[in-house]
Amino acid sequence: MKLHTSPISMRALLPAALLLTLASCGSKESKTADAEEKEVIHVKVAQVMEQDVADIVTLTASVEADKVNNITSNSPNRIKQILVDEGMRVAKGQKLVVLDDVNTTSYQLQVDNARANLRNVEADYKRAEELFNIGGGTRQQVDQMELRLVNARNSLASAERALRNVQENTVLVSPVSGIVTARNYDPGDMTGTLPILTIGTVNPVKAVINVNESDFAKVHQGMAADLTLEAYPDRTFTGKVTMVAPTVDAQSRSFGVEVTVANPDSSILPGMFGRVSLNLGEARRAVVPDKAVEKQRGSGNYFVYIYNAGKISYSQVELGRRLGSEYEIISGVEPGAMVVVSEKSRLTDGAEVQLMK
Repeated sequence: MKLHTSPISMRALLPAALLLTLASCGSKESKTADAEEKEVIHVKVAQVMEQDVADIVTLTASVEADKVNNITSNSPNRIKQILVDEGMRVAKGQKLVVLDDVNTTSYQLQVDNARANLRNVEADYKRAEELFNIGGGTRQQVDQMELRLVNARNSLASAERALRNVQENTVLVSPVSGIVTARNYDPGDMTGTLPILTIGTVNPVKAVINVNESDFAKVHQGMAADLTLEAYPDRTFTGKVTMVAPTVDAQSRSFGVEVTVANPDSSILPGMFGRVSLNLGEARRAVVPDKAVEKQRGSGNYFVYIYNAGKISYSQVELGRRLGSEYEIISGVEPGAMVVVSEKSRLTDGAEVQLMK
């Protein structure tokens, strides 16, 4: 059986289908528009202000001993014992090294011979004087014997001095109280060009830093300085500048500064790494709310989002000190700029946003 559709019924169906299609399209367009409207990000912003803040610079520092003493022999000799090791504390006068005393006997023999010779010369001089006094000798003979006597006394003094030298270099003691910072030989070695031991005094200690050339005129001897160490993150040690290098390094455009820090308990050791803070006066700095600052993942860098005419731009910044609920900005954003303080997790560089009302 065949079905026949009349032209009238077809014409009746077309408007209904068209309405359904138009309704469907309208619904899709409405949903798309709604979605686009929902993606608009509304943010709060704050203006970057400028104010006078303390111009504090923080620089990496290396701790060194205040004074360094090299313990060595004044002539080549074999080492019998080394009684201390690197890192050990020593007291002034403490025995450190024992050297071979094989040379002591020969030097003692020289002293004995010089002393015997002096006794003989003294006796000859006495006889020459007695003969001269009774008319049996001449003044010239007495003067010659006096010269021999002076030479004999000098020879004995020289031999005794050489013996003391050998004896002093047989047992080496520490001239100061401090820490053994280096040991260059072992028992059985012959002494050479290097010191056997190095002793560093550690009360006080020196923190050595390099300061930018632009700050040369602001640093002077006697100014206060604070030292913090990685070994003691919760402690701050107070010191003062005791040396400012008189020249600037042509390569680094910086100059050396030494900060002396009291160390009565010897807790600060040579070789420790730290940071020294110097107050160089006041400086005009940009200041932003702490809510505007973000840390870049996987690095130590910080950044802010800057708002300008409905768009966002990313800017890396160098932070100074924290000032309550604000941060000092060394570089990266200028005073007067508008920085975003909300919805930062949803932002990307170049994103379009609207300001919250």
